Amino acid sequence: MNNSATMKINGCKVAIGNERNLLELIRKIGIDMPTFCYHSELSIYGACRLCLVEVVGKGIMAACSTKPEAGMEIYTDSKDLRMMRKINVELLLANHKRECPSCSRSSSCTLQDLARRLSVTEVRYKQPKKDAPLDFSSPSLVRDPNKCVLCGDCVRVCSEVQGIGAIDFAARGANARVVPAFDKDLNEVECVNCGQCAAVCPTGAITPHQQREEVWDALHDKSKTVVVSIAPAVRVALGEAFGIKAGENVAGKLVTALRLMGFEEVYDTSFTADMTIFEEATEFLERLEKKQSMPMFTSCCPGWVKFAEIYYPDMLPHLSSTRSPQQIFGSIARDTLPQKLNVDPKDLVVVSIMPCTAKKYEAQLPKFSRDGRPDIDYVLTTTEIAQMISSMGIRLEELPNSAFDMPYGFATGGGVIFGATGGVMEAALRFAKEKVENKPLTDIDFQDVRGTAPRKEAEVEVGDAKLRVAVVHGLGNARKLLDDIIAGRSQYDFVEVMACPGGCVCGGGQPIAHDSSDRLARAAGLYNADKMQQLQKPQDNHLVVECYKEYFGGHPGSHEAHEELHTRYQGRGQIFDAQEIVLGNPGKGKVNIVVTVHTRSFRSEHEEAVLAAIVDYIKKNDLRDRVVISAAFDPREASDKGVLVMIGSTTCEYNLTETDCEKVQGHAEFKRLLTVLDRELGVRA
Repeated sequence: MNNSATMKINGCKVAIGNERNLLELIRKIGIDMPTFCYHSELSIYGACRLCLVEVVGKGIMAACSTKPEAGMEIYTDSKDLRMMRKINVELLLANHKRECPSCSRSSSCTLQDLARRLSVTEVRYKQPKKDAPLDFSSPSLVRDPNKCVLCGDCVRVCSEVQGIGAIDFAARGANARVVPAFDKDLNEVECVNCGQCAAVCPTGAITPHQQREEVWDALHDKSKTVVVSIAPAVRVALGEAFGIKAGENVAGKLVTALRLMGFEEVYDTSFTADMTIFEEATEFLERLEKKQSMPMFTSCCPGWVKFAEIYYPDMLPHLSSTRSPQQIFGSIARDTLPQKLNVDPKDLVVVSIMPCTAKKYEAQLPKFSRDGRPDIDYVLTTTEIAQMISSMGIRLEELPNSAFDMPYGFATGGGVIFGATGGVMEAALRFAKEKVENKPLTDIDFQDVRGTAPRKEAEVEVGDAKLRVAVVHGLGNARKLLDDIIAGRSQYDFVEVMACPGGCVCGGGQPIAHDSSDRLARAAGLYNADKMQQLQKPQDNHLVVECYKEYFGGHPGSHEAHEELHTRYQGRGQIFDAQEIVLGNPGKGKVNIVVTVHTRSFRSEHEEAVLAAIVDYIKKNDLRDRVVISAAFDPREASDKGVLVMIGSTTCEYNLTETDCEKVQGHAEFKRLLTVLDRELGVRA
């Protein structure tokens, strides 16, 4: 666009720059035009009809889908425009469940905000009677179709940014709705639990799955000792819910608030982020030396891990086996805190505060539990803990700072920057370069892996070698990178992947970021916190070193460390392949049981025997009205030894190698399967 090109907005001359549309230009001059369906990172949809403007000589047009032109003259407000916007909001409200006080988005609802701005004090249109059931199937998200206004934001972010398409529009006209494929529950489709749909939903139709009441119950139970760990990204976003500017570090105030609420000990997940680097960087250097399963990918983002399990199961050997900082903390808490706090293990309640909805999914995975109890009992998002603080009347902005509890409250800057895209890579490079070169690292900043570019690449000299590293954020970008690696177009040694654009600071459980400046401020806040820490390199955390000496074999990579701080992965793509119902009819509230049958594998006989044993168990116990049993036929070769079974919200592998139904029924592994089934039936009873 010619720099001298101008147009008039409300009678004032305005220079036209590189704006894509009138809406961006209008907002640039300080007018906050109302809109539901416009996000600068997404395609232009133009559905809500709220950003209407009057274009002289052309009439009324949508600002989001109209390009600015030299000499154009527009008006953003008039009696007619105001009336049309008001009517549009009334129609949206008429088609929207209006139980606002009980909605988790009540204080940050775009629809409420617009109704107030446009002075909508009554809704003159009849509300259609509909009673669509809520979808609680996902451990991460709750979907309430009665609050959906069909803006399409969730559909576009899932498809365009994340490259998944777990939800989309169905039907037309008055019957139009946004649903997962084939009207299934969210947990039955390829959702990776990232929560970006909830982050853009303006009305609370998709929200993080709440666990506030369970945590309150634990805090009020005097027989329980409740401890909590705070993720790095939470400290630079929580303040926004209390009028504090984005990026300001409120960790000290949050520690004070949590103690006022009744938490016994308050720890910093940055401690276990440091520990993650001890394990992950050691693992990387070992792989590099052996030239084994390269490139290696980071593993601390559960949304990314599930994405790889569903779409790229052949790449799973390339993922670091190191657990995420959350799950390392859970393991340490269960191993060490009962003795340290002099509490019965069954009375210890472990809570984590995360910016991420996928962490709720991660915490409930059976592999991260012992004796039937998860290492992490409850995961609260940043918005959930903000609501809990507010409910107690605590004014966070007025609180003094308090220190984390030791020893799991001490962290280096390398652990803190985990919350920003590129932070994990930078922390790992700080460790690896010093380890290989065997001399103090003086220049600890790796600027090439910072920033918000979709893909960041760098060559880093480590000893005599040059490491090729890459950082991507947003799963759509991850898909492109993986395809380039598989096709041989790109070669790397080490890759960091974060599911959420911008990294954890923009997770699905964070306060809604109204523009990109908030996201940039959050990342900047973490890098500022890095510089304020006494130490910046994870390997300098002496309390992590002491933890290894006392509990994990003395050093990273030890047998004890591998047992407690590492994990394994499983291909999940076949769960969503062609399925055939074996028993039962689909319906709301039923437990779905899916057994994978590899049609080209010798294991198919084992899998069919397990399927037959489950059907027999259901029939004998008269449970057929409560379940739907399906076989998922996978033409690929089996890549592991276990029989893959999805029971409700839980996917597990069972080491069953019997081909006879009766022998399967007497097997200890089948009894373990039935324990999961009984639990799922009990939840839905």
